[in-house]
Amino acid sequence: MSHPFSPKLDAFGNLEIHYAEVNDYENNCYVIVDVPTGAALIVDAADNLPAIIELVDLASRRAADAGAAQVRVTGVLTTHRHQDHWQALEATKAHFEVASYAGAEDAPELPGETEHTLGDGDTVALGDQQIEVVGLRGHTPGSVALALRVPEHPVRLITGDSLFPGGIGNTFGDSDAYAQLLGDVVERIFRRFADDTIFYPGHGLPSTLGRERGFLNAWRLTGGLPPADPNTDAFSGA
Repeated sequence: MSHPFSPKLDAFGNLEIHYAEVNDYENNCYVIVDVPTGAALIVDAADNLPAIIELVDLASRRAADAGAAQVRVTGVLTTHRHQDHWQALEATKAHFEVASYAGAEDAPELPGETEHTLGDGDTVALGDQQIEVVGLRGHTPGSVALALRVPEHPVRLITGDSLFPGGIGNTFGDSDAYAQLLGDVVERIFRRFADDTIFYPGHGLPSTLGRERGFLNAWRLTGGLPPADPNTDAFSGA
């Protein structure tokens, strides 16, 4: 990797997200920690096992310094089938001796066995937390996002390559896939989660839904779709 390893931390309530770019494609790897139990989930073992181990070690040292539960990796989740998101998957599973999770439609395209397949509305247990799975079809058929809810804190989303600051993921010229992905992003993300929701994409920097919500009609026009009444894109509180 030609640029420095630069880990970052988002700590909120009983959860922590440790994350960093792990290769020159700017793929983000995330380590979610349930602080009271020490359970940790790695999301997108994209590349560079030593960097992923260092992220977990950083979480472990932080827990030790705080007198918190010892961090232990309990699984590896892959947001979608594209190779840049799983090049270190098998090595990471072997190193930590854990099982893996992925969307049901994408799991057959991943290396090795996927022990736990996921769909929209499922949950992944992480210590005392239940992480919500949001299916976002279009970038790939089985792409999944994760929703992390902690009372009195903004929701955090990990969106893979389905939602970025500035637009939805690449659908490679497939207009039907574009319509599907934007439809899922609007229905399952923007209408379900409030403007202060922070989302972390598969590459690059995080953003909030509030910063992006006003661009939904521009994204529709980009894909050759008709605009919609902005009121229909509002957070519903559901």
